[in-house]
Amino acid sequence: MPDTVRSDPSPARNPQRTRARILAAALKEFAAKGFAGARVDLIARRAAINKRMLYHYFGDKEGLFKAVLRRKVSQRQAWADTLTGDPAETLTFWFDAACDDMDWVRMLEWEALHHTGKIIDEKERLSSVARGLERIRQRQARGLVSSELDPRQIMLTMRSLTMFPAAFPQLTRLITGRTLHDPKFRKERAEFLKKIAAMFRPTPGARDKTNFLK
Repeated sequence: MPDTVRSDPSPARNPQRTRARILAAALKEFAAKGFAGARVDLIARRAAINKRMLYHYFGDKEGLFKAVLRRKVSQRQAWADTLTGDPAETLTFWFDAACDDMDWVRMLEWEALHHTGKIIDEKERLSSVARGLERIRQRQARGLVSSELDPRQIMLTMRSLTMFPAAFPQLTRLITGRTLHDPKFRKERAEFLKKIAAMFRPTPGARDKTNFLK
């Protein structure tokens, strides 16, 4: 995206469009450089507004970073609420989402580095996690997912399996010899995730199902 784009002659008349433009520009800047490295003047230039307008909408750089992250989190919470909790569906869905939105993965990494010890919108995000855990428990109650496994560990494992290749693309290439966006890698990874998903199911006649990955 070029740094200079045609400006909106009347941004104040389109507050929603102006906010969306600022957030889109800020996402690119924060994802590329993190909170400390991002420059507000470049964000304003990309959004085709002046910095005064940016501060009017978001207060300061910290407020803008939070707004960008909040918007992405809200989007993904809405997606999560449409999923059934089936591990095969969940794993492949979030893997594709991570591959198709590297900016989101980088934002989470920058959040971990910049906001040490606190989580933005923690209460709302905990509510989303609770809904996801409840979907896993419901599938356990129906015998579709092993009840021997801690739902929290299942969720954490799923997040790790789907986001790691996007979070560490250099390791993905070193280990597999393919880049994250290589169609063959994505196909192979999706097939592998479906096989892993099957391992979350109860094993008929087995008492101890906690060591299925050993």
